[in-house]
Amino acid sequence: MSAPVIDTPRTRLRPHVMADADAFWDFFQTDRAQYTSAPDNRTHAWYGFASEVGSWDLVGHGGWAIETQDGALLGQVAITQPPHFPELEIGWLLFDPAYEGQGYMREAAHAALDWAWANLPIETLVSYIDPANDRSIALATRLGAVHDPAAPLPEGETAEETAVYRHARPDDADGSPEAYA
Repeated sequence: MSAPVIDTPRTRLRPHVMADADAFWDFFQTDRAQYTSAPDNRTHAWYGFASEVGSWDLVGHGGWAIETQDGALLGQVAITQPPHFPELEIGWLLFDPAYEGQGYMREAAHAALDWAWANLPIETLVSYIDPANDRSIALATRLGAVHDPAAPLPEGETAEETAVYRHARPDDADGSPEAYA
């Protein structure tokens, strides 16, 4: 199974292509990656990238590339649960700071959440976020997530390193375009 294509008013979530691997690696070479578990080298970046692509076939969810409707690559949104994660997570990476603060990531993450509610047998998802990452915390909060200090943390991580924000299935998860406004 490949990642489904999801169109929103301003973005397209699509399966990754090989060219996205370079953008994925390039992101991890910037200060924007300071709050992530950045790969040590291109091989480790490839493992992470390939796992989010291959997860679709293995478990029915994974990573999407996010692009504008005119084709500019913005980043990634993913629904994943690597072995060290106790729960299914939604996470995001914005590759290009020129698009920051314009609502693109919110729109894309909302579409990914709508897909999860419609296609996965779950009631909640989490976002594991570095407590110093104010922008990701703000996005999780705008998406309706709440801090869940009682939630289990990824293996080997502490509350000083990781905060858990819980996304609950909304009462009305119809994915209507008004949700992206």
